[in-house]
Amino acid sequence: MKLTRRSLLASAAVGTATLAAAAAPAPAQPVAGWGVCAFSKHFQWLPVADAAALTAEIGYDALDLTVRPGGHVEPARVADDLPKAVEAIRKAGLTAPMFTSGIVDVRTPHAEAVLKTAAALGIRRYRWGGFSYDASKPIPRQIEEFRASAKELAALNKAHGLCAMYHTHSGVGQFGASFWDIGAVLQGLDNDLVSVNLDCAHATIEGGLGGWINSTRLLAPMTRGIAIKDFHWAKNSKGKWAVRWCPMREGMVNSVEFLKLLKAAGFHGPIQLHMEYDELGGADSGKSTIKISRAEFTRMAKQDVARLREDLAAAGY
Repeated sequence: MKLTRRSLLASAAVGTATLAAAAAPAPAQPVAGWGVCAFSKHFQWLPVADAAALTAEIGYDALDLTVRPGGHVEPARVADDLPKAVEAIRKAGLTAPMFTSGIVDVRTPHAEAVLKTAAALGIRRYRWGGFSYDASKPIPRQIEEFRASAKELAALNKAHGLCAMYHTHSGVGQFGASFWDIGAVLQGLDNDLVSVNLDCAHATIEGGLGGWINSTRLLAPMTRGIAIKDFHWAKNSKGKWAVRWCPMREGMVNSVEFLKLLKAAGFHGPIQLHMEYDELGGADSGKSTIKISRAEFTRMAKQDVARLREDLAAAGY
């Protein structure tokens, strides 16, 4: 084969292009395959389309939509409003991998309509919760009652192809605050139908020195979603020690070590960033109006997202 100057130059050009393509960074993939989710509770002061646009501007991958009474989507209107909301989220360039529901059990009003509509839109995971202890009843008996409710919900989820994630809160009377209790309820059930949404801050509140490590190790195999936020203890106006929520990395939560534990357990699921601190002027608690400017809210939210992404990278995600 005769090689001409032109063919040599052409070959060199192809080789250079091939090397350049190989050296170019791969397109960014959502963290753990699901992405960092904004909690739409903190954007309740905006309509869904505006909330989605701001969420994308801040740097999230996804939006965890509130589908519950007082949320962005009212359960009674789910068939009409959820498809429109999800369309707006996707139009903003985000995904809608999950939603936060008001579902406690299969008897919660509109529960099946919510699941049926979500399934039709391709949403497969949702936050579930709300069990509370009755101090007048023995705990073992209540554990069995909660397990029966979880089994019923698992059957409903199986019918629609969804997975419920029980959100772990801290506090007196909260089922799941002790962590072993939700573990006992879910043990032996299909955790792709009923599972845990593990909150690292609430775990630290209940087990600040090392209990949170044991709780995370216990529940990690059952966990299909995680929530990240930060806090420290401070005295309130009555001089009592209380939880004081704060921006990422300004409190007591060791999110890097928490994420490492989840990664070691093979966790893959939506990572929700919660912003509960007072400086957000009402956005922290889901108010319909806020007392700070949009620019100030955006600045603080961007800071939290950047810090979470740094912590995810440090944990190997």
